[in-house]
Amino acid sequence: MPRKAREKSSSGIYHVMIRGVNRQLIFEDDEDKKRMLKTLKKYKDICHYQLYSYCLMDNHVHLLIREVEDTISEVMKRICSSYVYGYNTKYERIGHLFQERFKSEAVSDSRYFLTVLRYIHQNPLKAGLVKNVFESKWTSLHEYIHAPKIIDTDFALNLFSNNRSEALRLFIEYTKQTNDDVCLDDQEKARVTDREIKEYLLKLGITNGKQLQQMKKGDRDDMLAQLKRINGVSVRQLSRITGISKSVIGRIGR
Repeated sequence: MPRKAREKSSSGIYHVMIRGVNRQLIFEDDEDKKRMLKTLKKYKDICHYQLYSYCLMDNHVHLLIREVEDTISEVMKRICSSYVYGYNTKYERIGHLFQERFKSEAVSDSRYFLTVLRYIHQNPLKAGLVKNVFESKWTSLHEYIHAPKIIDTDFALNLFSNNRSEALRLFIEYTKQTNDDVCLDDQEKARVTDREIKEYLLKLGITNGKQLQQMKKGDRDDMLAQLKRINGVSVRQLSRITGISKSVIGRIGR
């Protein structure tokens, strides 16, 4: 069966994800992550793409990138080939490291651009690796707040304000916001229906959302934490079923 053609972005901007074959580690240590950043810088100078954000996780990478001269496929092929060559040399291995085809989604308007920007910077937080979005060492967030090295910060900041200090303030506030953003993800998420969640609640002795709302805060939060652990459930879905706000549900378990 032929592969589905990659969606073309009218803006030239893409949210790209590359991940290890069979979800294996692609970064064994900080030195590997530094080499990936050097690789991004090297081919940014060669291919002249614009890079708006990155997040390096142990077994996958998120990029928000705009193709300029070379196509996104050409850019990613060069980045991945260069990194894999260095990785294989260092660890005396041969063969593929990345999943054969990188995943991507078109980012064609400014509203979704900002959603993806926040999603990428919040990736370590939502994975439970840090306590707040500013703690992660391996996202581009620090380049926005301090000094850009490989990130083109002007495009994103100008969407908030033409005044740089005001833009940075608004950007930080936006980046911290609790949300239920759904973008390109490393996980193949199962879908769980509202009916399945309600049946799960019945097993816990909860017949309706009002009953849950009237529980003591600690008991309620324990119950919501159990619901959040169901594979495929979303904060938005739980809010709709229980009548409890997304912000309250989103904070539970952090």
